[in-house]
Amino acid sequence: MVGNRRHTRALLGTVGMALLAVTACSQDGATSPRTVRELAGGAEAVRAREQVEQEIRTTVDHWDVHTALTLGLVTVDDSCAGGQAKEWFFQDGDDRYKIRCTMYVTAYFGADPHQVPDTIDGILAAGDPETSPIPFGHDFDYATKVVDYYRGTTGDPQGPGTGEPHQLFSAGTATLDWDQVRQQGTRQLVEEPRACAPGVPPVQRCLREPASTGVTTLRREYGMVFRLEFPSRNYFTVYKDG
Repeated sequence: MVGNRRHTRALLGTVGMALLAVTACSQDGATSPRTVRELAGGAEAVRAREQVEQEIRTTVDHWDVHTALTLGLVTVDDSCAGGQAKEWFFQDGDDRYKIRCTMYVTAYFGADPHQVPDTIDGILAAGDPETSPIPFGHDFDYATKVVDYYRGTTGDPQGPGTGEPHQLFSAGTATLDWDQVRQQGTRQLVEEPRACAPGVPPVQRCLREPASTGVTTLRREYGMVFRLEFPSRNYFTVYKDG
């Protein structure tokens, strides 16, 4: 009987070690595509996705209403990626989570190329109120120099010989680009949005609204294009040890 009990304890110990090993492997392994789909389509992910997208779209609408820019196209690129297997050498943190979902939103506006100084100055005026979601105001010294450049009262904002400006940048908030309209020779123009990558929601989602409109269409209709690009938003993450 003593021998049987010892054999039973040894067997249970072996089973326990095996279960611990399986658990460790599941924590250290890459997330399966099935798990990624389930988590990406879960209620928590859907709520986070809708909330972030609505926040950004509300900001885009504010630009459309409170500036001389005319909204013509909105692109949304939304993807969820599964975590990687345990990284032993080159560690970038991708092995710490089961899933991470990220959204990129960009808005394209049409504008009159003959009214650039007034258009940009109007953007700064709309951004002056403390509660405005527009991150550029008249307290942004470089932006006021851009306006003066287009009014012809000062030289190149970035220094002699740097040419026509085409961007305002606010770290962590937004980047505003526009077509160059005065540059001699080759002008830098806003590019078309990249084509949607193949994928199936909710893991991958790609919107071009309206689908029939592109940058070339906006430029043909209004004369020039402004692009408002928001930084990526990691809106949903589930960690392996969570």
